[in-house]
Amino acid sequence: MFQFDFRNNFGKNYREVPPEGEAEQPQKRKRGKGTGLKHMKKAGIGIVIVLLALFLASSCWYTIQEEEQAVVCTFGTPKAVTEPGLHFKIPLIQTVTKVNTTIQGLAVGYDEEEQYTEDAMMITSDYNFIRVDFYAEYRISDPVKALYASEDPVRVLDNIAQNCIRTTIGSYTVDAVLTTGKNEIQANIRDMIMEKLETYDIGIQLVSITIQDAQPPTAEVIEAFKAVETAKQGKDTALNNANKYRNEQIPQAEAEADKILQDAEAEKESRINEAEGQVARFNSMYEEYVKYPSITRQRMFYEAMEDVLPDMKVIIEGGDGSQVQQLLPLEPFGGTDSTNTSETEAAENGE
Repeated sequence: MFQFDFRNNFGKNYREVPPEGEAEQPQKRKRGKGTGLKHMKKAGIGIVIVLLALFLASSCWYTIQEEEQAVVCTFGTPKAVTEPGLHFKIPLIQTVTKVNTTIQGLAVGYDEEEQYTEDAMMITSDYNFIRVDFYAEYRISDPVKALYASEDPVRVLDNIAQNCIRTTIGSYTVDAVLTTGKNEIQANIRDMIMEKLETYDIGIQLVSITIQDAQPPTAEVIEAFKAVETAKQGKDTALNNANKYRNEQIPQAEAEADKILQDAEAEKESRINEAEGQVARFNSMYEEYVKYPSITRQRMFYEAMEDVLPDMKVIIEGGDGSQVQQLLPLEPFGGTDSTNTSETEAAENGE
């Protein structure tokens, strides 16, 4: 059975109308399926919009830790963000790159297994081969330059360090590298690296560089250097003992020298005082001599004779012709010496 559908262009479209009771069910099923698809599409679009909104909202914020700095790039223009905490950015327009600013390490001359590499072999000023490895510490000082001034700033630092190390090691003898010159070598290498980093300006800063180990390339040479080191240690021990003995003896010698000087000063003062006393005595005698020249001359003569001939006896006769005689020095009258008594008697008798 056919009928016109006046709802569509006044009967231009025809459709078959099934018997009553059977026509509405298929139509209802078709309409329900189309409506479900439309709802599913709308729900999917809504979910996509929500997810996109969540993504954009989450990408609007970023966090900087204490040990980090960030570089925000807006249309190709970088800018450093150094303050830690939560920060805002424009999604799809600004990009954020975080940079670690803590002190990091770089091994030069050995690998992760602590084995020497080819870079460790060097030559000294006295044409000896030696293996030397270093450990450098560095930090990012400018995150913008570290990201954009060079492709790999750590690799640049490694190349600079190797160049400076070889240049410095080549100006020292093998003995200085192995023993006494390590501190000076480290200081020179650090100064050279810092100067070159300042010239290149790649946003990286050297903190320190130290010699980890230095060894000759062969076992025979190692044994020879060990023997040399042992001899040097013996030399140092002998020098220390000698210095200890010197430090013990010098104070004692200085004390003895001070004592000798003090004794000499005392002797000098004593002789000066004695000489001054003799001068005073001579002056007083001279004054008396001026007053009585003959008496003083006789007195001096007698005193001199007493000193020259202490046992001499002087007999003085009276000038008036008397028999009285005087014996100088006078003998004690109560003496028991018979010799002195007889001599006194003989002197009195004129014998």
